[in-house]
Amino acid sequence: MSLRTSLRVPVRASRLQGVRPLAPTCLRYASSQAQPNKTLPEAETFDKTARPGLYYSRPSPKDLPPLQNKWPAILALGVLGVSAWGLFMVFVKNQEKLSSSIMQQLMTTVRESPELREVLGEAIRPEPEWWMNGDPWINGAIHIPGGNIDLSFRVKGHKGSGTLYFTSIRRVKGEPFQILRFKVIADDGREINISPARPS
Repeated sequence: MSLRTSLRVPVRASRLQGVRPLAPTCLRYASSQAQPNKTLPEAETFDKTARPGLYYSRPSPKDLPPLQNKWPAILALGVLGVSAWGLFMVFVKNQEKLSSSIMQQLMTTVRESPELREVLGEAIRPEPEWWMNGDPWINGAIHIPGGNIDLSFRVKGHKGSGTLYFTSIRRVKGEPFQILRFKVIADDGREINISPARPS
């Protein structure tokens, strides 16, 4: 063997050592290419019609429920509204009479009457009513333009209670009012007539 041949062998070996091996992905791709193709499933054909599904009979149509008459409810609401409005107007009228100047003059005269203090006691005042939310109930009417005042209401003191009656009229326009009745009837039956200055 010559010297040139002995020198070439190590050079080739060193070149082979520098070559990189194949990647695993390349090997996997090569192996998949080598496998044969998979066979497709055979197509299934039908020579008969499909089985019919279950049949349900349609329910018979029902009649609509009869319309309810709404007139009773409307009538009841109307009566309730009118009643509430009437009670409100009664309350307003009672408050007007309670705060009128005639009522103030009557109570001043009643508190200053010695005969009435002997029967009813001190601290005479209108008797409150629970259904009027603690206010007294004033019966009658005050109609000054028409010349007519007619009132009655409950009064009480620390000794007892009674009912006050007051009636005054004006016969001719421009003349003063004339008192026809001004008295208190106590619950025990005693009657006390009051003679005050005439309210205008």
